[in-house]
Amino acid sequence: MNLADMLTFADIGQLNRIADYYQCECKPNSKHELIQSILTTLGSRPFFEQQVRQLNQADQRFLNNLLFDPRQYYGMEELIAIARQSMDKKESEAGASPRDLIVRFNKSGWLFNGTTQQTRYLYQVPQDLKLRFRDVLSTHLRAGITKTTEPPMYRDEYHLLADDLKLFLQFVQQHEIALNAEGMMYRRSQQQIMEHLHISEELVGKGGWRFGYGRSFKDYPDRFALLYDYAFHHRLVREEHGTLKLSPAGEDKLGAEKTAEMIQLFRFWLRLYKGAIPNLSSIVYWTGECAQEWSTAESLFRQIGPFIQPFYYDTAEAIYDNRIVKMMLHLGMVRIGEHEEGRTIQMTAWGTRLAASCRSISGDITPIMFDK
Repeated sequence: MNLADMLTFADIGQLNRIADYYQCECKPNSKHELIQSILTTLGSRPFFEQQVRQLNQADQRFLNNLLFDPRQYYGMEELIAIARQSMDKKESEAGASPRDLIVRFNKSGWLFNGTTQQTRYLYQVPQDLKLRFRDVLSTHLRAGITKTTEPPMYRDEYHLLADDLKLFLQFVQQHEIALNAEGMMYRRSQQQIMEHLHISEELVGKGGWRFGYGRSFKDYPDRFALLYDYAFHHRLVREEHGTLKLSPAGEDKLGAEKTAEMIQLFRFWLRLYKGAIPNLSSIVYWTGECAQEWSTAESLFRQIGPFIQPFYYDTAEAIYDNRIVKMMLHLGMVRIGEHEEGRTIQMTAWGTRLAASCRSISGDITPIMFDK
C-alpha cells in the first residue's frame, strides 16, 4: 500500500500530527486538505532529500533496516527489536529509547498502523516511500564517494573460491586427515591444504579472540573457515572417529557447476555472518551502489560505515574492511588495488549482480545454526 492510500485510512488525529511535524499550512479539521498538503510536501524531492540528510545515525540505521526487511507488517515488539539493533551503546547510555525512534517515524508519516481489523495493531511502511528512500539514500551515499582512475595493479579472485572448494574436497578424498580432541585439523594438514589451494592464507596463531563468524572461524583463517563451514553445513565432509572424511554428497559436488556454486557460497556467507552483522545484506547492496567505478576505500567506509555496528572487539571499520570487503573479494564480487590515493575498490560485473539481489533476498537470510 502506498502513502496516499495510508493517509486516506489514517484518522484525522494522526494526519494533524504528521502535518504539524512538517509544518504544513492547512485547515486542521479538513481531512482532504490535510492529505493534499502532506502529499505535496513529501512529493517535493528537495524536501525529501533534506529529511534524509537530517537523520541522525540511529534514525538512518533504523530506516535502512526497514528498507531491507521484506515483511509487510511489524508488531510493536518486532519494531522495538529493529530499533534497538539500530542504536549503538553511546546512544543507549545517553537515554535514547527504541520507542523514541518508532514514535518519530510514526509522526513523520513513515510508519502507519494497519487498515483492517486484523492489522490495526501492526505497523507498515508505505511501499512507494520505501522505493523513494532507497533512491534518495543511493544518491546521497554516491555523492560522497571519491572516484579514482584504474590502479596499475589490482587483485581479482574471480570464481577461485568455487575452485578451491573442489580442491579442498579432493584433498580430503585423497588424504587421511586426523582431527584433534577439539575436532580441528592439525597445523601440518592445514598447511598442506593451503599449499593445495589457489589462494593461500596465514594459519591462525595463538592468542587473540576469534568468534562470531562461523563454527570453525576460531581455528582456521577467514576464507578457509568459510569453505570448511560450507562443506560441513552441506554435509560434504564428515568429522567421525577423529578423522575428516569426504561424504557421498561431497563426491557428487566435485562435478558441480561453478557459477551455481558461487551463488550458494555467497548466500551461505550472508547467513554465516548475519549473527555478527545483522544488516550485512544492505551493506553489500550499498557497496554495490557506490563502487561501480574505482573508488577509494576510505570514502566508501565514510559513507557506508555509519550503518555498521561494532561487534565485540571488531570496530565498524575492521568489520567493513576484513569481514565484508575482504570476503567480497574472495567471493569474486570486488577487485582491490593500490592507488596513489590509497586502497581502491571496484565492483565486478558478477558482484554487481549479486549485490543487486540483496534487495529481495535479505528476508530469506537466516543465521546459520550448526549441528554437531
